[in-house]
Amino acid sequence: MNKSYKKKQARSNFIAHVTLIIISIIWLFPFVGLLLQSFRSYDPKVEYGGMVDYLIPKHFSLDNYRFLFSGETNFLRWYLNTIIIAVCVAIFQTIIVLCVSYALSRMRFTGRTFLMRFWLILGMFPGFLTMICLYFLLKQFGLTQAGAVPGLILVSVASSGMGYYVCKGYFDTIPKALDEAARIDGATRARVFFTMTLPMSKPIIIYTALVAFMAPWCDYVFASYVAFGHDESYNVAVAMTRWVWTNDYQGYFTRFCAGGILVAIPVTVLFMCLQKYYVEGVTGGAVKG
Repeated sequence: MNKSYKKKQARSNFIAHVTLIIISIIWLFPFVGLLLQSFRSYDPKVEYGGMVDYLIPKHFSLDNYRFLFSGETNFLRWYLNTIIIAVCVAIFQTIIVLCVSYALSRMRFTGRTFLMRFWLILGMFPGFLTMICLYFLLKQFGLTQAGAVPGLILVSVASSGMGYYVCKGYFDTIPKALDEAARIDGATRARVFFTMTLPMSKPIIIYTALVAFMAPWCDYVFASYVAFGHDESYNVAVAMTRWVWTNDYQGYFTRFCAGGILVAIPVTVLFMCLQKYYVEGVTGGAVKG
């Protein structure tokens, strides 16, 4: 009986591992192709720089990466714009979400339930409905085109308090008795929040920061709308798309792949280093609503 169970378990584990390997290969195939194509030279004397019907380059070269860091393109400026927007949004949005979530989790005040329900319903409407209104509003303050970078930061941070759901759920799992004991000892709510709650909330802080960082890093639609026509205000997503549209797509294909690899590096490194806390933040925040 024991041997039969072990054989059955081993067979199940083998099938599960084979299935996971196949899924991983399918999932990683586009990224491997992107990486390999980024090392293919765009010099017509060496190798054709457009789309080809083979995956492994015939001649490996760093020409595409040299082009991105040369003076022929504003890629470094676009990359810097993306980093500035993503980092600022991650910092400010994390602070606002933590404060709002803590207030909704620990405090009881008139209109609290209505406010939570109102934000929940309001969050069901897509942000695209406000694009035209936001554009003209930002334009009145000079936060479009040349001022697109601070404009995009402002828009992303302004409504961040509505994303309290997961963070509030995590704070709900922290015993309120700790807060009450500190309050009896004379601690203010601010001191309880900064000295007791936040040190115990490392997973949800990292989760909130990563989510806040990812949104502007991958933003294309609204960023292209706000920075339209001003090359120096583009983020990487907008710039590379316009770059391909306004130039020879076949000639710029390998350089587009190289840019995609450089864009993916920061996010990949962050997730690999903080994956443990990210998972803890998601699971911890999903326990209570």
